[in-house]
Amino acid sequence: MSFSFAQFMALLPIEVVSATIVFVMMAIALRRNHWWNATFSVIGLNAALFSCLIALKYSPITVTPLLTIDHYALGYTALLIATTLATATLLHAYMEGYAQNKEEIYLLLCLSALGAIVLASATHFASLFIGLELLSVPLYAMIAYPHRSKRSLEGGIKYLILSAVASAFLLFGIALVYSQTGALAFSSIAVKLHSLGADNIYLLVGGAFILVGIGFKLSVVPFHLWTPDVYEGAPAPVTAYLATASKTAVFAVLLRYFVQGRGHDQQTLVDALSALAVASMIIGNVLALMQSNLKRLLAYSSIAHFGYCLVALIASGPLAVEAVGVYLITYVITTLGAFGVVTLASSPYKGQDADLISDYRGLFWRRPYLASILTAMMLSLAGIPVTAGFIGKFYVTAVGVDGRLWWLVGALVLGSAIGLYYYLRVLMSLFLVEAGMKRSTAPLNWGAQVGGIMVLLLMLLMLGIGLYPQPVLELVQHAGFTQ
Repeated sequence: MSFSFAQFMALLPIEVVSATIVFVMMAIALRRNHWWNATFSVIGLNAALFSCLIALKYSPITVTPLLTIDHYALGYTALLIATTLATATLLHAYMEGYAQNKEEIYLLLCLSALGAIVLASATHFASLFIGLELLSVPLYAMIAYPHRSKRSLEGGIKYLILSAVASAFLLFGIALVYSQTGALAFSSIAVKLHSLGADNIYLLVGGAFILVGIGFKLSVVPFHLWTPDVYEGAPAPVTAYLATASKTAVFAVLLRYFVQGRGHDQQTLVDALSALAVASMIIGNVLALMQSNLKRLLAYSSIAHFGYCLVALIASGPLAVEAVGVYLITYVITTLGAFGVVTLASSPYKGQDADLISDYRGLFWRRPYLASILTAMMLSLAGIPVTAGFIGKFYVTAVGVDGRLWWLVGALVLGSAIGLYYYLRVLMSLFLVEAGMKRSTAPLNWGAQVGGIMVLLLMLLMLGIGLYPQPVLELVQHAGFTQ
């Protein structure tokens, strides 16, 4: 088949990321240099981010039945590339202390980002599966990259095995749906489902299997058991990527399917998603109460946050799609900032991350800038006013109330109240004074790092959205986050 010039230009972000992957691979083969390979990756990702503006002029356009490049796809593509850029910046500071080969992790990161971009543009189950596997397979290696660490190897093996099982469920579910509808495109399936009826046993089982596969990638309850162990075992920057870009890409394709496939007309699907949302909001927050490890605490917190996101998805309608876009932007900024502090506190790599809450005891008196950033991010995750997290939760609550989803709104309020306790527990530890500690002796040795500057900018962006959200709301409305 042949591509038109417009199709070629619409695919520019995917093409630039693909070219970056090839260039980084060749650079590694020619000469190993950590700084140069990290720089090449960042330059390529920046070029891909800029190319989204060029592609915007040629959208919307369908590139084969598998991919649709529209404002929705480009909006999420830009968010995913920006998240990958932040991860690459954090990786550079973190990997300086790693004694083995450092360069391949940037290649794996760009490969995973390519899969995430494909997911954002997918309108077909074939492209959904290809994008999901391209996103996930590099993550197996990234999680277990410090291969001499037992925790990292354990996390990588758990994610590999459980992800393979989830992919098998997803494929079998797609096969069952195809056997009844004869279609794989989201919009075509919606037409067939309407004529077949909701009581077809093959469609019900197939839909349940697909939901298992997607639920695993989003780590919603009860498919969440891998999350705390993998978050704890993975290098801190990889955990940041896994918690943000990976889940955002999967939620973006789920939202597109729900809209194009008219999921709100399938009452069984709505009921199943409602049950997953309530369980995730309550169980995720309750389990976070018992954690003494910051990465595990943030893992359970992410489970609850995607339960909140499901509330907006279930509400359906234009405002719901907008609410999901706002919530994912605020969640990504806040979570990147929180894991960015963990990364900088653990940089350079020393064999184990500073991930215990006790490691942050008295951090304000030792590294006040890091403590201030972590304080702001914890308050945003809790949804305190004047933070970006408050704007996201306000939007989700508003669409829940508008849709009269009272049980879901009640679970959201209860989960948020529980979350306040463990977020404030982390904050208290930051300001506790240890014996013999003096403020005047606190070192300020992180400010020159690019990663530190990036995390500081994330905090300022988060506070800016909390104080004046209008630009972000207009961006979501007009630049690609609505169908």
